[in-house]
Amino acid sequence: MKNLQLQLRFLVPLILVLAITAWLSLPVVDRLTLRWFARDLDLRGELVANTLSESVADALREPNGRKLRALFGRAVQDERLVAIGWCSPMGEMLVRTPSFPPDVTCAQAVRLNGEADPALRLDGGPVHLSLHEVRAESGPVGQLVLLHDLSFIERRSQDTRRYLVLLITGLGVLIALVTMAVAQLSWRGWIKGTRALLRGEGLLRPLDGGGELAPLAAEVRTRLRDLEDEYRRAATHETGWDAARLQSLLRTQLRGDEILVVSNREPYIHEQDPAGSIVVRRPASGLVTAVEPVMRACSGTWIAHGSGSADRDVVDRHDRVSLPPGQDDYRLRRVWLTEEQEQGYYYGFANEGLWPLCHVAHVRPVFRESDWRHYREVNQRFADAVVAEARSDDPVVLVQDYHFALLPAMVRSRLPRATILTFWHIPWPNPESFGICPWRDELLEGMLGSTIMGFHTPTHGKNFLESVDRYLEARIEHEHSTVSFRGEQTFVAAYPISIEWPTASTLASWATPEACRAQVRATLGIPEDHRIAVGVDRFDYTKGILERLHAVERLLEKYPQWRDTFTFVQVAAPTRASLEEYQAFQQRIHALAERINRRFSAGGRGVVRLLAQHHEPEAVTRLYRAADACLVTSLHDGMNLVCKEFVAARDDEQGVLVLSRFAGAARDLPEALVVNPYHVEEVADALHRALTMPPAEQRERMASLRSTVREFNVYRWAGHMLADAARWRLRERVSRRVLRHGSAENDDPLARRA
Repeated sequence: MKNLQLQLRFLVPLILVLAITAWLSLPVVDRLTLRWFARDLDLRGELVANTLSESVADALREPNGRKLRALFGRAVQDERLVAIGWCSPMGEMLVRTPSFPPDVTCAQAVRLNGEADPALRLDGGPVHLSLHEVRAESGPVGQLVLLHDLSFIERRSQDTRRYLVLLITGLGVLIALVTMAVAQLSWRGWIKGTRALLRGEGLLRPLDGGGELAPLAAEVRTRLRDLEDEYRRAATHETGWDAARLQSLLRTQLRGDEILVVSNREPYIHEQDPAGSIVVRRPASGLVTAVEPVMRACSGTWIAHGSGSADRDVVDRHDRVSLPPGQDDYRLRRVWLTEEQEQGYYYGFANEGLWPLCHVAHVRPVFRESDWRHYREVNQRFADAVVAEARSDDPVVLVQDYHFALLPAMVRSRLPRATILTFWHIPWPNPESFGICPWRDELLEGMLGSTIMGFHTPTHGKNFLESVDRYLEARIEHEHSTVSFRGEQTFVAAYPISIEWPTASTLASWATPEACRAQVRATLGIPEDHRIAVGVDRFDYTKGILERLHAVERLLEKYPQWRDTFTFVQVAAPTRASLEEYQAFQQRIHALAERINRRFSAGGRGVVRLLAQHHEPEAVTRLYRAADACLVTSLHDGMNLVCKEFVAARDDEQGVLVLSRFAGAARDLPEALVVNPYHVEEVADALHRALTMPPAEQRERMASLRSTVREFNVYRWAGHMLADAARWRLRERVSRRVLRHGSAENDDPLARRA
């Protein structure tokens, strides 16, 4: 019905224009017809005059004019002649028929001769006057004045008008019918084309090898993509991201849409201490450090594995608890796993299979069928929790990390309108390395259930696209970083993760660097004159702790002056201690630290202080502010937030960052001393340079590093992902409206008949 109304809006003005045109054209047609007939009558009058010329010359010989009147009387019997007059050579009207107007003189006849418009009327009807010279052998003898009847012209004009009106009306009706038919067919084609355009597919059915709208569609899609790419490039340079701006984005671009976060690790763990009371602890995790501020900003729901010994004691009957403790900024929904599921899903497939596979850290990945089965089961458990927690059919779901590669497609199958953002916090290997995984196709298919697939660096995103290209039948548009798979599109992009920049109140609560240094020295028994370098990591073989200790040992060998004036403090939070690879790795670290201390200890004090226990954020910050240098020597890391935490902690603009080139952060922090962690000599020299760097150079480097980390903070990371999600959600909503509009027309009998 709407389609018919749209067509009528076009057709009614068209018919009116045609009618007005026809009406305005009638006077023009009348004038043209009159001129044509006037010219015809002039020719006819000339013929009559030539025919009567001899008879008129003979009749003029009789002086009384009786014979001339009789001649004129016979002549006016012609149906077109109504009156005849005779003008002498002197311009006198000598003879006229009875019907000739008495007030018409010869002078008037000369003036009216040949005029097209009927200036004379006889008995109410129009007449045409023509003047013709009559000649004899002796020369001109006078002029015939002929009055022609024009009433037949009016009759013919009326007939012409009638035929013209009928012709234009018929043409108008024909044009209307053709237009309605073409519009109906074209509209349906445009509906199909628009749907396909919004889905990113080919437009219309192929016609001789290509769709009718394919060229136009390609052009429109290219322009839209160019605009989006330009917008994203412009957004890259945006500054001033904070919690308030992220909340504003959520209110404006996402209009308060529901936000759900899915991760294996929970942001807070409730545990029972030996006395039986419940304590709350934040785990050592870069993911928690990055995502928790986002959840505080958007007041969403976080879904995670409940692993604490007192986690069940604090949740409600729906397994939910409000966080942070005492603030209630967001909700945590805990998912419970059996010991067997945790062993197979987390310790098995995720950390013995995917973790070494993606990090390419020279540890052989292990893939077991039983682990894969548990991985699928747990992904389904979490997908069920997402569906249960969703209050709408189109939430925004943020899926975190490699533990949930299958979850996006699982959620997509039950919430097809959901916007799913999957962020892969670890590196993505090249296609050859990824091909080792026996279930590579299933993993890729699960991840392509995402609306947006995010990585830390463009290199990781490129590796992912190449893996999809290698192992799946999918269409990839590299210039726009999109994958079309089974009718759905996935946008692949780099979103460098970061930390929450400390607020003014946080900075005010910190002790001064001098006070922190004094407290650390007193706690660890470090002499006053010692320079301090720190490393803060989980006990993981990808972090380069072993290589770092070898570099410390080489420093003491190559630069003996540091043997009595240097202490290295390594914080290594235990992780995955049940895995043999991690147990062996920890043993190697302890053995190497003991060997270095035996070789270079002075006065019984160890050069290397290995703190293999969990440290609260306040204690870690104190170490950062006390250190002269911070070593981040990851062998392969998606980003590594330790380096950014160290920079954020140094408001005194002192301290030097030694950073591995294989950490994703190296792209953003070139002012650090960037090293190859496998090159022991290079790391030792960089550490020596850091310990001897003048304060002015430290200040210059640290000021630049702090500016980068301040601007490229966690809110910017989340804001760019959510802004991209908002644009995709808008596109989907427009697509659904077009689909509903087209479906309504197809269901409307009037529209179908139209």
